[in-house]
This record gives sequence, C-alpha cells and structure tokens, in this order.
Amino acid sequence: MTSRVAAAIDTARAEGRGAFVGYLPLGFPDLETSIDAAVALAENGADILELGPPYSDPVMDGTVIQEATQAALAGGFRLRDTFTAVREITRRVDVPVLVMTYWNPVLQYGVDRYADDLLAAGGAGLITPDITPEAAPEWIAASERTGLDRVFLAAPTSTDERLELIAQNSTGFVYTVSTMGITGERAQLDAAARTLVARLREHGVEHACVGIGISNAEQVAGVLEYADGAIVGTALVRALRERGLEGLAETARSLAAGTARDAN
Repeated sequence: MTSRVAAAIDTARAEGRGAFVGYLPLGFPDLETSIDAAVALAENGADILELGPPYSDPVMDGTVIQEATQAALAGGFRLRDTFTAVREITRRVDVPVLVMTYWNPVLQYGVDRYADDLLAAGGAGLITPDITPEAAPEWIAASERTGLDRVFLAAPTSTDERLELIAQNSTGFVYTVSTMGITGERAQLDAAARTLVARLREHGVEHACVGIGISNAEQVAGVLEYADGAIVGTALVRALRERGLEGLAETARSLAAGTARDAN
C-alpha cells in the first residue's frame, strides 16, 4: 500500500522544499478548538499533522506540551476522542494525520481495534516514541494489514544494529531525534541530528524527519539542509496557548517559509 505520509514528503521534495510536520496535542484547550487548530495548521503550511492524545506520563515532552496535555486531561479528554478528532480533521483537510501516542493506551484499547478505528477515522498511522520494532510485532502486523504507517524513533545512541531494525520496520519516515530528552543547546542538537541522518541513510532510509528543538524558520531551514522534514511542536503549542488560532496560523506560515530549499 502507498504511504500517504511518504507521498506528502515526496510531493514537497518535488516542489523544491522540505516537509513541515506540525505537532499539536488533542484536547487543548478543548476538543473542538484542538480540531480547529489542526485544520488551521494544515491550511497554513503543514504537510503532515502529528496529533498527540494527552497522556498522564509524557516522558518525552517539554514543559509547554506537558502543561497542555495535562489541561486536556483535566478537561475530560478520553481516548475515544482521538478518533472523533481525526475523523473531523481529515474530513476538513487533505493532509495525512499521524497520531503520536505512547504504547500503553494502544495496548489497553486493543492493538487491532485501535488500528481499525484509526483507519476508519482517516488516520495515516502512528508515531510510537516508547516502543521499539522488536517489541512491536502485534503493531507491525496490524499496520501491514491496514496500511497504516508505523513511525519509529532513532536516536544518536542507537547502535547500527538497531538503526537497521528501525530502517527495515519504519514506514512513512523515521522520526530522527537529536536527544531522547527534551531540548538542549541548539548547536549540539544540529550536529547530533545531522550525524544521525547520515547514519540512517547508510541503512537505506529514504525519509528522515528531525524533531525536538526546532522552533523557528531559520532552524527549519537548517534541518532541511540534510533531512527530508522538520518536526515542530512546542512553538506551535505556545502560539496556540498565548495567541489562539490566529497566532497559531501566523506561526505555522512563518515556519513553512523555512522549508524552501533556497531558504537554506
């Protein structure tokens, strides 16, 4: 089956630019507004949407995103709301939607049931930050059955053996992180991510998108010197929190301006 996520990256490449992957938490500040925010993000330059159902222990997220997801949980967000949101977003915009989820909620819901409901809602796949390919045979089988993308994470600490496993089992793209923690000093992140993408290329990865620590158009352009896509989250969540939908749209347009190859 053709990956809609990979196709979006290839379309951006054909247009002479890199892909802009935008992250927002579902349910923040409320479910309806989070749906409108995702639509606004797609309408203002995002090639791929990455939506995060709130989770009680978001180990990878920085303070801004943690506060947003905790607010969403406090507001009554439920797992089933994920599919409601994806269905409405994909009805309104033609941009592939990936759900960024920790693994325990998927297990509790049922892996096959989750895959079927995500597919029925129009979703494109999952980004799974806390599960590795060798621990995910049930998800790999479900994604192959449904055609959903499975995006695994690669880190600078990953061995060549693990990178090969990630390369063989990821579809859509490999989520390339410069650190498994939250954002650190920018120059160090750039060097680590650049080296990691080069290593992934050696393992045959065609689509590598870099996330963590990217917050403006200049940084997007820098990442796209060597990667296929730039993933931005915190800057978008902060814009939504502080300036609402208009601020989010403005920030998205600014970030998208950094994707042109001649911006590098």
